[in-house]
Amino acid sequence: MSQSLKDLNVEQAYDLMFLNARTYNTWSDQHVDDAVLKQAYDLMKMAPTSANCAPLRLTFVTSAAEKERLKPFLAEGNIDKTMSAPVTALMASDMQFYEHLPFLFPHTDAKSWFTGNDQLITDTALRNATLQAGYFILAARSLGLDCGPMSGFDEQALNQEYYPDGRFKINLLCNLGYGTDEGLHPRTPRFDFDQVCEII
Repeated sequence: MSQSLKDLNVEQAYDLMFLNARTYNTWSDQHVDDAVLKQAYDLMKMAPTSANCAPLRLTFVTSAAEKERLKPFLAEGNIDKTMSAPVTALMASDMQFYEHLPFLFPHTDAKSWFTGNDQLITDTALRNATLQAGYFILAARSLGLDCGPMSGFDEQALNQEYYPDGRFKINLLCNLGYGTDEGLHPRTPRFDFDQVCEII
């Protein structure tokens, strides 16, 4: 998929972002330019998080050597798709995100809300980094990239390898590139509104 959002009408944009978007497992050999990753980040960073805490930290794995480094930590079913993807984003939570709040949320002492409250730190970091990961996937799609978000990795070992000081904690991985239709199954069912939503 090579179209980007700026080239599309509204209905085509819905297709690009949601209706025709898929989780890709196979990839063309088309290179993903660093500038596209930076643009996706610059879009993602403007979306909201609680107290503007922005705890997501991204490591983009692109080289063959770094892919080999990552490989031992992947579940078997994720190896081929990851090794062939042009980019694999390690999406982690900064467990000391609150240290940046004087800069990110300067109009009150938000840092004090978190200092010494480990449960609040953990909950806030995970919730908001996950939210940002979703924003990033939509931003990447809007620029014409395809995405393959996944769990299925040795969390403890991967953290030890990439984030040994313990400050960052891996949340999920996301392959990025230009997907091919090879191996795509028919789209699986989704719940209807009335099955899972309530207006009260």
